[in-house]
Parts: sequence; C-alpha cells; structure tokens
Amino acid sequence: MGTFGIWHWLILGAVALLLFGGRGKVSDLMGDFGKGINSFKKGLSEKDDPKVINAEDTNKDKTTV
Repeated sequence: MGTFGIWHWLILGAVALLLFGGRGKVSDLMGDFGKGINSFKKGLSEKDDPKVINAEDTNKDKTTV
C-alpha cells in the first residue's frame, strides 16, 4: 500500500502529459486566465461608472409604454 502501483503511474503520466505536453499549454492557460481576469475587472469598472448607469436608465424610460 505504501508504494505506487501501475495505476498510480498511469494517472500521474496522464496528468503530466496534460500539463506539460504539446507546446506551451500551461502558458496558454495562464494567458487565457489573465484575459478573463482583465475582462472581469473591466466589467466591474463599467458597472460602477455613473455614465453607463445613467444611459441605462434613459434607455429604460424610452422603451416603457
């Protein structure tokens, strides 16, 4: 029980291939993660912008019958 069996090595190898296989998969994943964080921050800052809020309120008044 204290040693690695064949299944442990196979799973470990599969994880290593997923993380380090191919060309720069980890760096691509981190780049996508960074883009997501920047988009999230941009969305938060737009929501706090009073110009955007006032424009939304104006549009609601025009569509209400």
